[in-house]
Amino acid sequence: MASKKTARKAQRKRSASRRTPTSGSDAITLLKADHRQVTQWFAEFQKSRGARQKQSLAERICAALRVHTSIEDEIFYPAFLEATKDTQTHHEAEVEHNSAERLIAEIEESGPEDDYYDAKVKVLSEMIKHHVNEEEKRDGMFAEARRSKLDLKELGARLAARKAQLTRESEGSEDDVDVPVPRSGGSSSSGRSERALARAR
Repeated sequence: MASKKTARKAQRKRSASRRTPTSGSDAITLLKADHRQVTQWFAEFQKSRGARQKQSLAERICAALRVHTSIEDEIFYPAFLEATKDTQTHHEAEVEHNSAERLIAEIEESGPEDDYYDAKVKVLSEMIKHHVNEEEKRDGMFAEARRSKLDLKELGARLAARKAQLTRESEGSEDDVDVPVPRSGGSSSSGRSERALARAR
């Protein structure tokens, strides 16, 4: 079991490294690359038939979206608001994030055995498609950011650094939960069980 999870996590790392733009990319290039990757995974989910593959893709999607929304909320959106003073676009983007995060939490807490699992992932994909369009359209947030005085190169470096940090933290959490717990008693087993439960909470 542990080896399978390790292999799956390694695959996620390889996927992340392939989709992460170079350190010289500006903020919008980095965020658009995230959009393309998640869009691809949603398409793969819709074509999948096996429960295990669907769950793997859904987990990958949810993890990527959590990191993506975090770096936008923490770094890009505040910088955008300060540079453009466009409160309407900023607030609408944050509301869309909040709605997506609630659905992400529901997906993460369920699985393919849930009759509504596929429907939830489908609705999430439609929410993200709309959100991406709002950010990338000709008069959208990204175009407005480019017209502003934002230093998109510097902002891109901050986004990339924070994304790498959040990804490492997420992988560290998986390491704690994935540690196999021996069936026999003992303080070591108890300690690992308590850490895994604490992470799950």
